[in-house]
Amino acid sequence: MKNLLLLFLLFFSVSCAQEKQLLNEDTEWQKKMNADFKDATKSPLKDKDRKTFTGLDFYKFDSTYVVKAKLTRTPDAKPFKMKTTTERRPDYVQYAVVTFTLKGKEYALKIYQNLGLLEEEGFEDYLFLPFLDDTNGNGSYPGGRYTEARIPEGDTIVIDFNTAYNPYCAYNEKYSCPIVPRENYVATEIEAGVKAFKKY
Repeated sequence: MKNLLLLFLLFFSVSCAQEKQLLNEDTEWQKKMNADFKDATKSPLKDKDRKTFTGLDFYKFDSTYVVKAKLTRTPDAKPFKMKTTTERRPDYVQYAVVTFTLKGKEYALKIYQNLGLLEEEGFEDYLFLPFLDDTNGNGSYPGGRYTEARIPEGDTIVIDFNTAYNPYCAYNEKYSCPIVPRENYVATEIEAGVKAFKKY
């Protein structure tokens, strides 16, 4: 009887640990992403892929990839036409350089504003951070990923790579997606955010 009780307690504790781990992976951002991908009015998925869609594949949330960065504004930067996967060339401007330490190394990435979005409500302070890392083609989308931020009042900004997502053209070639600039390469594995899309 004592052995059975010990076995039950062990099973219960393992089950609780597994449940806690699953909850830890299921962030509000991940829930919203999955909901948007299931919604035909918002989803970038092709109809046939959306019908079999059960959820995006995410890396486990890891606070290592929530970094506080120094924001060095570049007010003299000139607007430019950003290259995309199609002939479309949207207008962007480099807003700043963000400098941060990750896994003991310092990185500096360019962060941008989409000039076409500035007039849209809710996007006045929107910043766009496209990046490459060592998971590209080996766990994450080969062409790199994007993350976003909001303009801070001061000279520090929080970059959360756990919210890194794939360009829409990773799911459907009809989309025109900004090509990640080569200089925005982080020479380490950023095992955070959305993984490469697998069709079932």
